[in-house]
Amino acid sequence: MGRKLDPTRKEKRGPGRKARKQRGAEVELARFLPPGKSGPGPLRPGPARPGGAGAGCPDRRKRAVKAAGQTPRGRSGFSDDNSKWLAPAKAKKIPSKGNNMELSSDGEVEEGSWEMEEEEDGSSDEMVDDYGASSSEEEELLPIEKAALKQKSDRAGLSEDDSEEEEEEEEAEEAVEEASRQKMGQKEEESTDLQLNLDIDEQFKLPTNEQIEREDILFSCEIRKLCPPDLHFIHQRIKGNMEVLQDFVVKREEGHTRQEYLAVLRRDMAAYYSYSDFLLMKLMDIFPLPELINFLEANEVPRPVTIRTNTLKTRRRDLAQALINRGVNLDPLGKWSKTGLVIYDSSVPIGATPEYLAGHYMLQGASSLLPVMALAPQENERILDMCCAPGGKTSYIAQLMKNTGMILANDSNAERLRSVVGNLHRLGVTNAVVSNCDGRQFPKVCSCLFWGVLGGFDRVLLDAPCSGTGVISKDPAVKTNKDEKDILRCAHLQKELVLSAIDSVNAASETGGYIVYCTCSVMVEENEWVVDYALKKRNVRLVATGLDFGKEGFTRFKDRRFHPSLKSTRRFYPHTHNMDGFFIAKFKKFSNAIPQAQKEPAVEAATPSTDPDAITEPQPKKKKLEGSKADKEQKPPQPTLKKRHSLQAQRRPLKA
Repeated sequence: MGRKLDPTRKEKRGPGRKARKQRGAEVELARFLPPGKSGPGPLRPGPARPGGAGAGCPDRRKRAVKAAGQTPRGRSGFSDDNSKWLAPAKAKKIPSKGNNMELSSDGEVEEGSWEMEEEEDGSSDEMVDDYGASSSEEEELLPIEKAALKQKSDRAGLSEDDSEEEEEEEEAEEAVEEASRQKMGQKEEESTDLQLNLDIDEQFKLPTNEQIEREDILFSCEIRKLCPPDLHFIHQRIKGNMEVLQDFVVKREEGHTRQEYLAVLRRDMAAYYSYSDFLLMKLMDIFPLPELINFLEANEVPRPVTIRTNTLKTRRRDLAQALINRGVNLDPLGKWSKTGLVIYDSSVPIGATPEYLAGHYMLQGASSLLPVMALAPQENERILDMCCAPGGKTSYIAQLMKNTGMILANDSNAERLRSVVGNLHRLGVTNAVVSNCDGRQFPKVCSCLFWGVLGGFDRVLLDAPCSGTGVISKDPAVKTNKDEKDILRCAHLQKELVLSAIDSVNAASETGGYIVYCTCSVMVEENEWVVDYALKKRNVRLVATGLDFGKEGFTRFKDRRFHPSLKSTRRFYPHTHNMDGFFIAKFKKFSNAIPQAQKEPAVEAATPSTDPDAITEPQPKKKKLEGSKADKEQKPPQPTLKKRHSLQAQRRPLKA
């Protein structure tokens, strides 16, 4: 709201109201003179010279006065004619017509005019300056000051009440502006802390059934596109629910169980992080609630870009210097890796530099280096990489072996083998053989070649296909497109592959006999259950992985109990190690013999089970030498070759 326009009031022009006017020199001089004494003596008119008789110390001034035949200032001897104008003038503030005097914040006069009051006799002689020069006020005023005086005379019609109202309006406006600034500063703080204060002051309450049904409708896929949910409100409710669950006995509501709180928490996390209900239930079984939130938050942030130096062609120090010269900001990956580098930012495409095209490094995740480090291949060994695509682990094995020995890089997908061949050529790997074979049938198909000629493999690396729940930051589609059937299907395939990998290793190897099993999943069904299954089906045992960090594997999960040696397995999480979720287990084979499977009761075999251990390994089909009794009863016996000839001879027509 602005001021109301008054057409009768003319806007002021010239110097602003806040412009200060300089007081007269006589007024300023009067402030320094002691009271009761006469004014200064007469001085010669005109401007004073800096080195003249009137300047400098008082002694010079006295000598100059004596030479002129005058007495010093401030003493007797003045004539009556000079006593009037030599007396200092008194400053008196007289408000002009229609104009009000104002003082600024520092006490200076802002507007108005100072008039010099003469002595009691009321003389009105001309004003004399400090040096005795007389001049009229109009002659000394500048043109702009004359215009200001004219404007003041034009505004003579304004009364003092109007000016006071104007001042009050200005003060009120300033107060309103200051209050608005304070409110704006407080509003931002209140808006951010409003919901937090409500959560602190008020106890968390579970939503009613009607609210849950309404939110289910809003969270549906079709409605969610039109009206997205309030994520801030959901996030605050997750925090409040977590606080109650951490101290459930004290903070819970009467009449509500822990399962109800967990159900609401699962719904809220599914809506906030866009996970399926099935996957959240699995993750809530694996992680404690505070750690689960950290895991879900870490999956929303991409992992840092890492590269592995190819020591077959260069050193890490030289590679780092070359990339730094190209504008790449990098650091060593960690003390646990001698070849890894982490890339923070780069002014050039990190996958198209001359160093990359020359094969000096390989773009590879930090978690992909760990299985090869656990395998620890030695020179002149025979290594099998059962699922090798896209070739990062295979080239790392060749790098550690210094291009000696032999590596069989196998993958069941022929399309993915193209990238394997390209990377091996670019990185300068010369001891690898690429094959396209189903890993489950590998020992049977290649038994003649690798067991008869080579005598089996010394070490096998199995990076088994999995559900990908450890690399959600790379593939967010895993949040919703995985269900229980996918997990069990992956677990069944992994069991077949791990038994095939164990059968491909020669336990009598002088330097090897090791199998490394790894997945990029955090599901227990794909990790600990598969390893525990392999311990029961083959003559292997778990050994230390050789990695100094990582969390231990589970020895018990819900109602399941695993082998105690599963403590030697390692789990890696994105929220604790800042790398993709990974699981690594290392076996040592101590016998090539396959233990005989124990016969299970027929009742248990007849009933289907969702337990991954219930999925037994495929048994080879036995050749039917003789048909069953039922087949013999249904089908008539077939005649032999001799009987056929005799029957044909009998059927021949007799010649007449």
